[in-house]
Amino acid sequence: MEAYILDWLNLLVRWFHMITGIAWIGASFYFVWLDDHLLAPKDKSAVDKGVSGELWAVHGGGFYNAQKYRVAPATLPEPLHWFKWEAYTTFISGFFLLCLMYYVSAGVYLIDRNVADIGSVAAIAIGVGTLAGGWIVYDLLCKSPLGKNDAVLGVVLFLLTVAAAWGLCQIFSGRGAYIHFGGMLGTIMVANVFFVIIPGQKELVRAKLEGREPDPVHGLRGKQRSVHNTYFTLPVLFTMISSHYAMTYGHPRNWLILAAISFAGAAIRVYFVARHKGHASPLPAVAGVAALAIVAFAIAPASRGNVSKTATPAEEFNKVSMIVQSRCAACHAQSPTQPGFAAAPKGVMLDTPDRIAAQAMQINQQVSSRVMPLANLTGMTDAERETVAQWFADGAKMK
Repeated sequence: MEAYILDWLNLLVRWFHMITGIAWIGASFYFVWLDDHLLAPKDKSAVDKGVSGELWAVHGGGFYNAQKYRVAPATLPEPLHWFKWEAYTTFISGFFLLCLMYYVSAGVYLIDRNVADIGSVAAIAIGVGTLAGGWIVYDLLCKSPLGKNDAVLGVVLFLLTVAAAWGLCQIFSGRGAYIHFGGMLGTIMVANVFFVIIPGQKELVRAKLEGREPDPVHGLRGKQRSVHNTYFTLPVLFTMISSHYAMTYGHPRNWLILAAISFAGAAIRVYFVARHKGHASPLPAVAGVAALAIVAFAIAPASRGNVSKTATPAEEFNKVSMIVQSRCAACHAQSPTQPGFAAAPKGVMLDTPDRIAAQAMQINQQVSSRVMPLANLTGMTDAERETVAQWFADGAKMK
C-alpha cells in the first residue's frame, strides 16, 4: 500500500508541476516575445503619457493593444496584475517531486555505487547544496563587474555550468546528475523572480505611491535576469525528460552530452529571441543543431563484429531469459517483488519469454548503458550484460 500511495503522490505532484511549469514558461516566453515586438507609438498622446512601445495583436476573436511605459504611468491602475505564482508553484512542486523521487529513494535513483560510494544523507546534502550554491555563485557573478558585460558573463556562466555537469556526474547516478543540473538552473530561474525581478517591480510601485521618480535600474536588472531565464528554459526542459533516454545519462561521457545538449537548447533559444527582433543570424540555431547532430553521431552504438557461436538461437535466448528473470523481473513484472514498486516502471513487464522478446531493443539499451538494473541492486555482471548485447546483435531471436 505504501508503494501505491507513493505512486499516486508522484502522479499528482508531477502533473501539477507540469501544469504550473507550462503556465510559467508560457508567460515568460510571451513577455519576451512581446518586449521584442514593441514599436514606437504613433499616437502623440501615448508618447506624452510615457509609453515607450506598443503592439497590436488579434487573438481569440478580439483585438488587443499592449503598451509598455518607459518607467511607470502617471497614476497606477487598479487592478495591477503580477506574474510570480507560476514560478513559485513550479519550484515548490518541483522540489517536492525531487524529494519524493530522488531523496526518499536515494539508494535507487540518486546513488550509483559504481560512480561514487556515498551514503544517502551525504548525497541529499550535496544535492540540496547544489541547488542553493548554484544560485549564490550565479547571483554574485551578476552583481560583479562581469554583470555589466552580457557576452563575457554568458561565457563564464556556460563554463561554470559545464563544470557543474561534470562534477554532478562524478557523484550521482546519471539520472540523479541530470535532474540536479536542471534543478540548479530551475532554482536560479525562480530565485531571479523572487529576489530580483519581483522586488524591483515592487520598488517601482512603491516609488510611484510615494511620489518619487522610479529608478530605472530595477527594470534593467529585471530585464537581464528575465533574458537569462529564457535561455535556461530549454536546458531545464531537456533534463526534465532526460530520464526517458538512457542513451544520454547512461553514457560514460554523460556530463559532456549534458553540456552539449544544454548548449544546443540555449543557442536555439538565442536564435528565436533574436528572430523576434527581426534581425536574427542563423548561426546560433545552426550551432545548436550541429551540437545535437554531433552528440547523436558520437554516442551511436558501435556495430558488433561477427562472433563464432556454439549456441543455437534458442539456447542463447534461454540464457538471456534467465538473466532477465533474475536481474530485471523483480521490478518489471505483473506483480513486482522489489520493495517500493507497486507496478512495473513505465508499464514494462519482462516476466514472460514473449514480453522479453517484445522489449529486446529497450532491454539492450538499458543494460548496455548500465542504467539498469537501477543502482544495479540485483548485481548484474559484465558477462551477463555482454550476453544480452550479443543476443540483440544476433537478431534477438527466440528460436
